[in-house]
Amino acid sequence: MAHIPISLSDARHRRDETRKQIAHGIDPGALRKAMKQAETEETETFEVIAREWHAKFTPTWTPGHSATIMSRLERDLFPWIGKKPIASIKAPELLAVLRRVESRGALESAHRIRTISGQVFRYAVATGRAERDPAADLRGALPQLSEKHLAAITDPKKVAPPLRSLDGYQGHFVVKCALRLLAPLFFVRPGEPRREVVGVVWTGYRFL
Repeated sequence: MAHIPISLSDARHRRDETRKQIAHGIDPGALRKAMKQAETEETETFEVIAREWHAKFTPTWTPGHSATIMSRLERDLFPWIGKKPIASIKAPELLAVLRRVESRGALESAHRIRTISGQVFRYAVATGRAERDPAADLRGALPQLSEKHLAAITDPKKVAPPLRSLDGYQGHFVVKCALRLLAPLFFVRPGEPRREVVGVVWTGYRFL
């Protein structure tokens, strides 16, 4: 590593400062280490790491999802732990943040915020800015969400009309294939055939 040259006057000034520190019982090496640690802590806060994580993964998310995550960070996490060095945050501190969200009747949001914070902490661990993910220690610390049952057709007589509508569809062949896979065959969610099945069919067309 190349050394940056300093002037004689700067060298004398540093020498005099070191002598003053020693005269006052201060270890210059320990002082430099403490100053470096303080500088590191200022640049490796939860908010700094969270914004870095968010910027890195935003290209893989939809704009709406990206905005929702940042909104939750700014509203429910940054005001309470944003300025803290991420490596110093412990599970009880994070739980206190989640309890605030829970106390306003937003239990589902509290669970989502725990998930988001866990992703930030794991990113910090992976990049060498933290030792562990305290959000992982909070599994079971929040009340479970009540199970929601989605609406479904249970009467066999009511199943026939939608299936006949699918059979009578006269639109694009790719869409027709996806609709058949969506309901009568696999009963998957709409997003799955849109991302996977249609892509496979389209790939097949390109090779015909």
